[in-house]
Amino acid sequence: MANVSHTRGDIGSHPDVSEMRDRYARMLGGRDVALVDGPVFLLGLYCGVSPWILHYTTSQPPLVTHNLIMGIAFGLLALGFTITPERMYGLSWAMCAMGAWMIISPWVVGTSPDTGVALNSIIIGALAVVLGALCAGVALKNTRGA
Repeated sequence: MANVSHTRGDIGSHPDVSEMRDRYARMLGGRDVALVDGPVFLLGLYCGVSPWILHYTTSQPPLVTHNLIMGIAFGLLALGFTITPERMYGLSWAMCAMGAWMIISPWVVGTSPDTGVALNSIIIGALAVVLGALCAGVALKNTRGA
């Protein structure tokens, strides 16, 4: 008769311990930067509404549409990071590129932006670059470690 008693002890002696560890690692894979999803979403939300918060809807109409579209794009990236992180962290570099674009966009899209408009875009862009680099760095670490 087989010994089916449940004794407490180390699971290290279990015959399938390596397979169980691999399965557990796969289940949790890609969630190392779960805390970045929220800030990316908030960044997108602020980027989308910043023209109305800073009241430059009349002085910079092209930047209003631009920031709204970029905010939606940041929000969609955050949603993707939350739903399927193992597939979306490859787009972290795209978020870095979007952040770089946000830094220069007041002078490319807008017309002679004032200091507040320029500073707003620079801060949003810098935060996007930092968050994107953080996501990309962790994704790179996960692929090298696997």
